[in-house]
Amino acid sequence: MEAPTNTAPKAAQLAWPVPPEGGWTADDLDRLPNLPAHTQLIDASLVLPCPQSVFHERTMSFFGREFGSAAPPELEALCRFTVDIDRQNRPETDVAVVRSDALSSDDQTRVPAMAVVLAVEVVDPDSVSRDRETKPLKYARAKIPYYWRVENENGRAAVHAFELEPTTGAYTSVGIFRERMKVDTPFSVDPDLTRIRTRHGGGR
Repeated sequence: MEAPTNTAPKAAQLAWPVPPEGGWTADDLDRLPNLPAHTQLIDASLVLPCPQSVFHERTMSFFGREFGSAAPPELEALCRFTVDIDRQNRPETDVAVVRSDALSSDDQTRVPAMAVVLAVEVVDPDSVSRDRETKPLKYARAKIPYYWRVENENGRAAVHAFELEPTTGAYTSVGIFRERMKVDTPFSVDPDLTRIRTRHGGGR
């Protein structure tokens, strides 16, 4: 009697991309097959996406809507879109406000850093060092005028707002906002941050 044939499907083997000498480049994000959506390039290394928290998704969507309605016609808000900083760095912002004239095609997958006026990052446990240290340094070097970092404080949003100081080329704090955030730069916006509160915390 023949032994039964095992017809169970074999587990798919993951084929991780092997970086070339010198590391990956910004163009490789558009050329490499089977990369997960929202892969970033930081210091010539691929940064694969992690599952996002509910707070992260709500905050990102909130600012996307707020900017979409408040930004002037020459600016446009994009969520989870990559920014060309240099050959070795193409990070993805959670929300970016960019000049509309930099968007030339519906198939476009990135914008040059010079077209970004505001970058917003929402901090998750896996992105703490990137959002607090790595990305602001790179955004400042690329001369992005404004950077906002959103922290989760027990289910409520705290926005740390920074502006580029032209003489030093570094970001300087312009305030920490927890309930209301009325600012006039890079455009006038007055978001009610309490609306980001998680549902079990009493938000809507």
